[in-house]
Amino acid sequence: MELNGIKPADGAKHYKRRVGRGIGSGIGKTAGRGHKGQKSRAGGFHKVGFEGGQMPLQRRLPKRGFKSQTLKYNAEVTLTALEALGLAEVDLLALKQAGLVGQIAKVVKIIKTGELTKAVKLTGIGATAGAKAAIEAAGGSVA
Repeated sequence: MELNGIKPADGAKHYKRRVGRGIGSGIGKTAGRGHKGQKSRAGGFHKVGFEGGQMPLQRRLPKRGFKSQTLKYNAEVTLTALEALGLAEVDLLALKQAGLVGQIAKVVKIIKTGELTKAVKLTGIGATAGAKAAIEAAGGSVA
């Protein structure tokens, strides 16, 4: 083998298509760009969503809705989950370790879904009116 005999593998290299080189080439004259207009010109460029000066669709439609960025820090825990947890004292750290709420949760509220039979003391956790009544009826407390 000699250095001057090294060639790329078959099919690894291919010629770039040369457009606009006469009718015999099969892609001459307009060179696959159609006829006239901004898109046929060299440097004919426009931004995404541009409609030739017409008011773009994203500006014609009304703005709607709002999504709070603080919602991801809120979490809910049901009475059923609290019953299954089986702890006498529950705080935010205990819920995170048990995997009932996400690690980024800052505000946790107990909601009244299911039943509670064990006495549970909540510290630093909120509860709905119905859930609070169910917790106190089971002998627990909400602080």
